Amino acid sequence: MLKNLTPRQIALYAAICIGAIVLPVAFFLAFTSITKWWAVVLACLVVIAGAYWINLFFLQKYIYRKIKLIYKSIHTLKLDRTQKTRTIDMDSSILEDVDKDVAEWAEDQEREISELKRLENYRREYIGNVSHELKTPIFNIQGYVHTLMDGALSDPQVSDKYLDRLAKNVERLTTIVDDLETISELESGKLLLDINAFDIRQLALDVFEAQEINARERGITLQLKDGASSGFIVSADIDYVRQVLDNLIRNSIKYGRDNGITKVAFYNMEQYILVEVADNGIGMGEVHLKHVFDRFYRVDKSRSRQVGGSGLGLSIVKHIIEAHNQTINVRSAPDVGSTFGFTLDRA
Repeated sequence: MLKNLTPRQIALYAAICIGAIVLPVAFFLAFTSITKWWAVVLACLVVIAGAYWINLFFLQKYIYRKIKLIYKSIHTLKLDRTQKTRTIDMDSSILEDVDKDVAEWAEDQEREISELKRLENYRREYIGNVSHELKTPIFNIQGYVHTLMDGALSDPQVSDKYLDRLAKNVERLTTIVDDLETISELESGKLLLDINAFDIRQLALDVFEAQEINARERGITLQLKDGASSGFIVSADIDYVRQVLDNLIRNSIKYGRDNGITKVAFYNMEQYILVEVADNGIGMGEVHLKHVFDRFYRVDKSRSRQVGGSGLGLSIVKHIIEAHNQTINVRSAPDVGSTFGFTLDRA
């Protein structure tokens, strides 16, 4: 009964308690003196009403002062003059509302602190990863340059080999910087999509042609899966989707088996077209699947260093697909292969 009372109810109960004490005394005096009984009743009612309004006044002042201090502690916005002088709603369970607001504030603070810790850990890892990725080609370039300066430049056979390695490390450095810039644009929301209708099957064939030399070096066959003979018209940014397909097919070549196969398949999902890039390469365990789209995450670090790349390709792919309000996923198993699938709007 007395739980979660409003200030007005508290004042009323206090006045009733006072009346319960005053009334018996007043009636006793009324029957033992010449005072009219109705005058005594009227006086008691005045006392009770006065007690009610006095209690209400002081409760309002006391509760508001305490609540104002609480809200000053938990609110970040500065109150204006009208907010500072406002009165509280005496018909509401104000203390219960305050308790609820403080609990929500505490939860928000806890979430904010957790998010700040997560971002701090991410920032620390990100800087460490960027430094590590840049350090490798820079140190290689530095070593080759010093070797050439120490006399190897006069030996044509050695100088040609070292200059070729220098060029490859510069290309890798350029790739990392370009991918970092792309990631920055994608995450800042500055990516502007030029949405048009195009044939995704023809785009896949164009990427096959661009990756033909790399695939031939590994003896890997690039082909469309059975059922993909007809065109599939999608609505998307063709240049960015080309980048997605190029990255996924290039990865399938890098981490595929020698003389293996990479297949691209298309599936009609009414509103969407599902595109899948599958290989029969080294694959990866389940523990890696949830991290495969993270920046600089490498399943096989030693092999990744050999085949090059910035370690940002799949992260860029994920950002591009999400910028189209679509999804991307991966299925994989060690020594079986990997399948990356993403959706696009059907035109």
